[in-house]
Amino acid sequence: MTRQLRFGGFDFRPDDRRLERDGAAIDLNARYLDALDLLVREPGALVTKDRFMAEVWRGVPVTDEALTQCIRTLRQRLGDDAANPRFIETVPKHGYRFIAAVETGAAAATALAAPLPSPLWRTIQAGVVGGAATGALGGLVYGAILGGAAPGTGAISTIVVLTVLTALLGLIGGGAVTAGLALAGGGGVRAVAGAGAGGFLIGAVARLVGLDAFALLFGRAPGDITGAGEGALLGLAIGLGVLAAERGLAMRWAVVLAAALGAKAGVTASLFGGRLLGGSLAELAAQFPASRLRLDALAGLAGEPGFGPMSAAISAGLEGALFCGGVAYALLRRPGPLAAASPAH
Repeated sequence: MTRQLRFGGFDFRPDDRRLERDGAAIDLNARYLDALDLLVREPGALVTKDRFMAEVWRGVPVTDEALTQCIRTLRQRLGDDAANPRFIETVPKHGYRFIAAVETGAAAATALAAPLPSPLWRTIQAGVVGGAATGALGGLVYGAILGGAAPGTGAISTIVVLTVLTALLGLIGGGAVTAGLALAGGGGVRAVAGAGAGGFLIGAVARLVGLDAFALLFGRAPGDITGAGEGALLGLAIGLGVLAAERGLAMRWAVVLAAALGAKAGVTASLFGGRLLGGSLAELAAQFPASRLRLDALAGLAGEPGFGPMSAAISAGLEGALFCGGVAYALLRRPGPLAAASPAH
């Protein structure tokens, strides 16, 4: 009888030499499948380096680097991170341990028969969560800055309103970028382009709806708010961070890369006249001087008397880093393929 094992959304049939995620095969060579089988066969137990050499390489003389590369590849295929593992834990100087729960036999067969969310939906979910979380965090910061000028309960209302608003914006933006990334299929440059296209589209729609909404409600609209160009730059930053992880860069450094590229995208957009959240709020404040929208505290940190070019560049850079790093982390934290059409990398 063929062994059926299931862990963290993956289906593993060692006797058939097949590892799957959502019905799609994950590419692994024969030795790496043997190594995974050895780990999964004894979840929670230490598998020493000597056992790997004896049971996977079967006495063929290899260096420790061969085992290190094997584990690195397995982690990459499983979407795992050595610094914060969900599947394979390193036991320094001794070996490795498989730490995820493993279902076998009938339990695994039942799980295999159950419908699973598609890779596309899983990817969008991750982007939505990452975008909403980073948006809420940014809203808290801006709410605290703006609320400092509001008396009494006005400060609390400002924080709550901005946190909810920015969480919603982050949710929509993260979902759109990751949907574009996944729908592009195939991973690599196509996925990066898809992420940029998703950001461009949602940025254009948000700008159009936002300007029309202000014109309808208040009889006039700000001269400019966040739009397609800014969205495309942020989407590309996220896509490049994910691409770097696909090409073997450790997850934490891929997230740092996405955040750094997001910061650069925000600053670049600001220098060319674009606006992210801080710039849009400043534009609103200029159009509606009777409102409580005041970013003087942030301008003071930049050494400007008002919200000028330096304030706009700094705020845009910080926003870009937070959003892109947060969404990239959420995407890379989930196991399995990101692109809908090609889960094996």
